[in-house]
Amino acid sequence: MIGSIAGDIIGSVYEQHPIKTKSFPLFHPGSTFTDDSVLTIAVAHAILEGKGYREALHELGRRHPHAGYGGAFIRWLRSNDPRPYNSWGNGAAMRVSPVGFAFETEADVLKQAALSAEVSHNHPEGIKGAQATALAVFLARTTRKKEDVRRAVTDRFGYDLARTVDEIRPAYCFDISCQGTVPQAIIAFLDGDSYEDAVRNAVSLGGDSDTLACITGGIAEAFYGPVAASIVARVQRLLTDDLWRIASRFRRTYLATPGR
Repeated sequence: MIGSIAGDIIGSVYEQHPIKTKSFPLFHPGSTFTDDSVLTIAVAHAILEGKGYREALHELGRRHPHAGYGGAFIRWLRSNDPRPYNSWGNGAAMRVSPVGFAFETEADVLKQAALSAEVSHNHPEGIKGAQATALAVFLARTTRKKEDVRRAVTDRFGYDLARTVDEIRPAYCFDISCQGTVPQAIIAFLDGDSYEDAVRNAVSLGGDSDTLACITGGIAEAFYGPVAASIVARVQRLLTDDLWRIASRFRRTYLATPGR
């Protein structure tokens, strides 16, 4: 999950100023966490505490109200009784990586991913994007085979994962939909040769950079193992204390186990 947060932070400065190159400073003076990190940590919080996803997302989102949420999600946060609003946005996928790390069967991963999405993003594409991302994380950490990820996500969800980053990049532009974000983020992982290379792939697409890199970063961490200590240190420095406590506890609980 630290890989997702780091991806969000790395991509944060390019969301409004997209780039089409992999050559950029990994961290920029303006790098910061966004709603992607807050809500990813909220999903982890729900898992750690046995809370409902709605409760955890509402709690942490309200605690960090200026993280850059979309308009519909802001209204969801402000409601005292938030209801799903049929969203197909990539917010369902950006926050789901803890599910892929925490649960031990494909069936449980798919079930929990759907539950985490449908409290707000209950459109079929929103649920599909969350499930595809969580399944990619799960398979990346359990099978350690990229082709297993490609085949399973393609067969189950119908995403086109046959393209390459270089083929996607020229015509790709900002897209907040799950269907226009999740396949591209998974391909950025599939085309990468390390955690950092995968995240650079995601940012270089020139789209919703923080979310692309957040999704890619979680899958890449699951595949390549814990991210570099220097990246973890940067994440700790940029997160608030309450967010870091949850993130580091999740990391100790689910990523410190041999074989994970």
